[in-house]
Amino acid sequence: MFAVTNSSDGRRPWTEDVPEGRLINRGHPAGDLLEAYDWTVLHRGVGELLVECHLPDSCLNPKGQLFGGFTGAYVDLVALYTSRSDTNPPTGFQSTVNMRVDYFEPISVGVFNIEGRVLHRRGKNRLISVQFRQHETTAVYGLVTMRDTGE
Repeated sequence: MFAVTNSSDGRRPWTEDVPEGRLINRGHPAGDLLEAYDWTVLHRGVGELLVECHLPDSCLNPKGQLFGGFTGAYVDLVALYTSRSDTNPPTGFQSTVNMRVDYFEPISVGVFNIEGRVLHRRGKNRLISVQFRQHETTAVYGLVTMRDTGE
């Protein structure tokens, strides 16, 4: 069971004092499930993010591959933090209003990279691509539209 550690004053502890080279601290429900607190940030630029991830046992299917249903959680989390790295980053809550995920190859046990890139901005919306690579092969391609709700 994962415990959400939101404080009563609205803080998000998983974003506070994140060590250099990391994306997030413990305490975010989806982040904890994916063990995102152990990911390594390889590159962070304006509207760009590249992380190295591993595949937790809890996210495996019976063949030892990433269970397809968890793929969207990876896509969503990387899109969220890619959006926050953009020019004029959203300050409020962001909602995923659309997500498309194309599966090309299975992600298997071991490390893999996920790259997020802001492709387009208009008003409060951002279109973000999210690409998974393992062993130099594109395994998954996601496309996400996020909206800054201002909350």
